[in-house]
Amino acid sequence: MANSTQTRTVLRLLGRQIAIARREAGRSGADVAERAGITRKTLTRIEHGDPRVAIGTVFEVATLLGVPLFAEDRRRLPELSSQLDTQLRLLPQRVRSAAREVDDDF
Repeated sequence: MANSTQTRTVLRLLGRQIAIARREAGRSGADVAERAGITRKTLTRIEHGDPRVAIGTVFEVATLLGVPLFAEDRRRLPELSSQLDTQLRLLPQRVRSAAREVDDDF
């Protein structure tokens, strides 16, 4: 699957934030990779915004380095989660695709 331009841009931005946080913390790539339980090569891929790295792995590295995800203040995450749960409960459980119009004009 090809990734959209926006997806690639956001992955590169997050990767840069991770690289900056690692360097500002004075942590080596090998140290962060070991702590995250990944290879140094995987960390390099994360820092370059490679879309093939599992999102959980990217988020774990970001969390280890203090890169904010979804909220600047981590204490707001439960509140944000609750708000999204409420929003999901208000929406239909299933969404059906719109009926396709039959093109029978030969």
